[in-house]
Amino acid sequence: MSEDTTAIGRILNRFEGTNRRDFLKRSVIMGATVPTFATLLAACGGDDDDDDDDDDDGGDESDSGDPTATTQRSVPTSAVGGQPTPTEEEMTDDATATEDGGGGEEEPTATEEDSGGGDEGQQGGTLILMGHHEIASLSPDDAGPTVHWVMVTQIHNALVELDPWYVLQPTLAESFEVSEDGMTYTFNLVQGAPFHDGEEFTSADVKYTFDFYRDPENAMLTASNFNGITDVEASDDYTVVISLEGPNAAFLSRAGQAFIVPEHHHSAIGEDAYKSDPMGTGPFSVREYRAAEFTEVEAFPDHFRGAPLLDAVRERIVPEPSVRTIELETGEADSSVWALVTEDNLRLRDSGDFVTYQTSSVACNHFPMNNERPYFADREVRRALMYALDRDLIVDELWEGLAVKATGNISPALDFYYEPDVTEYPYDPDLAIETLENAGWVAGSDGVREKDGVRLEWTLAVIAGDQARRPEAEFAQESWNAIGCNVSIEDTTAASSGMRDGTHDMAIYNWTYGGGSGEPDGSNTLRSDALNNFSKYKSEQMDELLDAGLRETDPDARKEIYSEVQKLVAEDVPFIYVKYWDWFNFYNPRVKGLPDSVLSGGTLYSMAYTMWKEEE
Repeated sequence: MSEDTTAIGRILNRFEGTNRRDFLKRSVIMGATVPTFATLLAACGGDDDDDDDDDDDGGDESDSGDPTATTQRSVPTSAVGGQPTPTEEEMTDDATATEDGGGGEEEPTATEEDSGGGDEGQQGGTLILMGHHEIASLSPDDAGPTVHWVMVTQIHNALVELDPWYVLQPTLAESFEVSEDGMTYTFNLVQGAPFHDGEEFTSADVKYTFDFYRDPENAMLTASNFNGITDVEASDDYTVVISLEGPNAAFLSRAGQAFIVPEHHHSAIGEDAYKSDPMGTGPFSVREYRAAEFTEVEAFPDHFRGAPLLDAVRERIVPEPSVRTIELETGEADSSVWALVTEDNLRLRDSGDFVTYQTSSVACNHFPMNNERPYFADREVRRALMYALDRDLIVDELWEGLAVKATGNISPALDFYYEPDVTEYPYDPDLAIETLENAGWVAGSDGVREKDGVRLEWTLAVIAGDQARRPEAEFAQESWNAIGCNVSIEDTTAASSGMRDGTHDMAIYNWTYGGGSGEPDGSNTLRSDALNNFSKYKSEQMDELLDAGLRETDPDARKEIYSEVQKLVAEDVPFIYVKYWDWFNFYNPRVKGLPDSVLSGGTLYSMAYTMWKEEE
């Protein structure tokens, strides 16, 4: 058992009056399977990734320095899994890290205990991060994209938060109780935790946040995370009682991780203004915000978990992955929160010059497509596009084997819930053509197929500067044009919003459709009324399955439900699912306080307050 995991055990014991075995049992009731071994993106950030809710990857990436004093910490993807009810031993077993120094003396490794306290020699500094597109908002409701989430998580806190080992850590909640029927949750809150303006955090802020986010009139993107809540009561300043209409297996991993906003500030300025003027209890407060250039947050000395060791965190917007790579190599930046191109990932990993985390992803690399378009409304067209795309070649050649081909909306990394026995779409362009012709899509004089006056013609949106995924988009364009489609590519800075509002036909990015935080529920991206249902997919059968999966608390019974979800996705093909790629996070070795190993590289950015930088 490593010191890192022992420290995690101590964190879990902050749930006063809740021993570890009780916590595990209660977590299963709430769908919080601790730890669920899979990469968040999205985290990542969140659940997610606008163009990258892998981004969990967050998500889903440091520099030159002395190459003889660096450490590579690689987390094998084989260590990823999805146990429904882990044992206490499993709860404290990290993925084993391998150390491969850069040809000299190894750097002493940091434990969580080493990272968290103000020991002598621990210095400040500014952590320089890089994202690939603008940080359009600092509101928790917009924290899906990794580049957003990385800053939002510095500013805000939730009742419980998932750490890089997929352990739910008590944060603004010190302890909790769950009723026997699983329909009432009582949270006992930390006392004396200030917001950045000095006002104390209380239960009124939790009630305000939950009520505002779940109110349909506010049309919040994350509203589905609060489904089933019937009442939020602030029974005293430090106690919140939340009632549900029925058991909800994903409650803690969804609503429990909602970042809390201050009632006095948010209610005064409104959500739109809050996007650029946020305030939380987090370890850092906003110093400067320039959406398209950079965001910088400074240490909040009165943070309730202790003052951050860093002086500040700055995320700069650097769209070109080649430029991000150069800045890592020259030491201009400490880490890239979004992916580099494959050859650079491999080169930096193998150089031994960086602290490297390589983890498996649960965010699906895919092409969401607007199912309300007449051509995509035809399921046979969607199936034909799957047959026409050589996904094995994408994995083996474009990604050099650093990915696994997708069979649906759940990654094989979530092995307990993963269902391999689904409809498959092997590469077969002849079958793709036959499928289209049998469905009545006939080639016109210019070779483009049409039916009832509708042409197989659309635009594929690609994030401007996204060199990691653009080759994949160009390959798909060529493959689909070869079977009688007419696909054009458009660079954009708003792929996710364009898919949400229906202005884009198709896009390419990574997002979770179940699997974030190890939770198989995909309601916020697959349900008919979900605002993050980018493909506008509507299926009563899917809605019924998703609702049943949330009501069910028995892991084995849930497994059967999510098996049917995956089979339905494979049958309907609401989006073109391609792969789940390995995620790389690189850090300059001057960044200290990093753990030996993680299960989610992207989620590690939430621990920036425990890091520091050596002076050069």
